[in-house]
Amino acid sequence: MKASTFYRIAAVVLLLFDAGHTSGFPWSDPKWGVDLGSMRSTHFYIMGSSRTYWDFYVGFGLFVSVFLLLAVVVAWELGGLPPGTLAHVRGIAWAFAVCFAAITALSCRYFFILPIAFSIVITLCLTAAAWLSARQVSTPPLR
Repeated sequence: MKASTFYRIAAVVLLLFDAGHTSGFPWSDPKWGVDLGSMRSTHFYIMGSSRTYWDFYVGFGLFVSVFLLLAVVVAWELGGLPPGTLAHVRGIAWAFAVCFAAITALSCRYFFILPIAFSIVITLCLTAAAWLSARQVSTPPLR
């Protein structure tokens, strides 16, 4: 398979991950026993603004949605680059893969099976794409 295929697969999986994250947010099951009322009603002042833990929860959750959407665009765009150009952005490709390896580790530590599975698939695709993009340029074609 070509690097571009893995980037495009990663982009689609990232889009599904983002859609799931955004549609399930902010979600809480009453069986969990989480006191959302106190998260919403307990105000504190930080740097001149009155905020609640709910504000932080919602704000950071939406940050994740926006950054996942950015990752979709980056993966899709990398998938459209010719092999020679991919060789020049090898650092970006590997940083992207390492970033999602870290997200996979964080998902394993703090979340549950669905984000773990998505993170693993994305990490594998991005790692394969980064590895193949370097290999496709450095290996001369057979004649």
